[in-house]
Amino acid sequence: MIHKFKFDGLNIVMDINSGAIHVVDDIVYDLVLEIPKLTADEITVKYAAIYDEKYIREAIDEINELISEQILYTEDTYENLIPAFLDRKPIVKALCLHVAHDCNLGCKYCFAGEGEYHGPRGLMSVEVGKRAIDFLIESSGVRTNLEVDFFGGEPLMNFKVVRELVDYANSRAEQTNKKFRFTLTTNGVLLNDQIIDFLNEYMDNVVLSLDGRPEINDQMRPTANGKGSYDIILPKFKKLVEKRGGKKYYIRGTFTHKNLDFAKDVLHIAELGFNEVSVEPVVAPKSKDYAIKEDDIALLCQEYEILAKEMLKRYKQDGEVFNFFHFNIDLTGGPCVYKRLSGCGSGTEYLAVTPEGNLYPCHQFVGIDEFAMGNVWDGVTNLDRRSEFGSCNVYQKDECKKCFAKFFCSGGCAANSYNFNGNILGTYEIGCQLQKSRLENAIGLIASKQQ
Repeated sequence: MIHKFKFDGLNIVMDINSGAIHVVDDIVYDLVLEIPKLTADEITVKYAAIYDEKYIREAIDEINELISEQILYTEDTYENLIPAFLDRKPIVKALCLHVAHDCNLGCKYCFAGEGEYHGPRGLMSVEVGKRAIDFLIESSGVRTNLEVDFFGGEPLMNFKVVRELVDYANSRAEQTNKKFRFTLTTNGVLLNDQIIDFLNEYMDNVVLSLDGRPEINDQMRPTANGKGSYDIILPKFKKLVEKRGGKKYYIRGTFTHKNLDFAKDVLHIAELGFNEVSVEPVVAPKSKDYAIKEDDIALLCQEYEILAKEMLKRYKQDGEVFNFFHFNIDLTGGPCVYKRLSGCGSGTEYLAVTPEGNLYPCHQFVGIDEFAMGNVWDGVTNLDRRSEFGSCNVYQKDECKKCFAKFFCSGGCAANSYNFNGNILGTYEIGCQLQKSRLENAIGLIASKQQ
């Protein structure tokens, strides 16, 4: 499978199955899709009015050389791995601990209903949290490296438990030959010097929620009393990052129908001094006035291109300036085969835990009864649901089989598919179109830096 596109004057050809990326001249770009369909003589005749025969023949030879080197028109070897993929024994390697089903902001697009998740507000007890850590250790098999994400709502509303669970996990790690990696996502309202110092010492990554320009952020992320949150959280985020000493973090924002010019928000965040930025499209029902619409796709794709070209301009002027999460792709090795096929591992390797200790495939399924997986005392008891998630891969989705982005998005988000199709085996069309645009611009940006 081949995909070709242009970026900032470059002609780029992707070989989907090998992952090879080629920057080619105009004639190879025009001829590359003709090779499987026409003979050399037929191609020569077809393009005689555009190119000299000598150059056509040279381009054909160049394409055939790439084919012989198995970096163009390569066979799909991934599909042969599906039987082994389906036969793998499920192990849990990561938990999303919902330590707080409550929040001190009133974000209008919140899929968690301001922390309620289709149920009552509540905080996780330390006893439930400790049992969740034990469940993760017991369910991780021989795997050494484990992940715990502290999530909400707003997890800092239950900071005491977060701190106790970090201490407990680290003590259990020494006893069981495990290593824990901690992440916490916060809106920043409750940050203070004590919490900042703790997060910077113990969290391998901290996700800081900010949507961009003040008027954009405050429109969608008001406080409980309806006032803006930008001026409250920005100084705290700056202090945390300044004291973080180079450890991982990123600013995570959401753009909606109300700020289709989201590249300005990314650049605003970068100009504030934050060099790790992720601004992602909202996923919401069509009935919401902030939902991304099909008519928005073309504009949003242009925004990704504007952003990529601005990043390239800054790179050429000043070297690397900031990272945009969705443009960070690895063209040399990339994720493991299983991750390429199935993505995040929700429902099998990755589970969410409610304050009561109930298990769900991920945070976006929490509170939906049909996706209840079990609990931290009894483990995963809904084996049929686990099997459904375990068998979900790009070869089960007709739309993915023919898509050039399939090994980068791994079939997309199961929750988005469920929300828009009623099952986890479909695709979310708007998300697919934006993913393709992100991928092309990411590859174009990388290729341009190497020229």
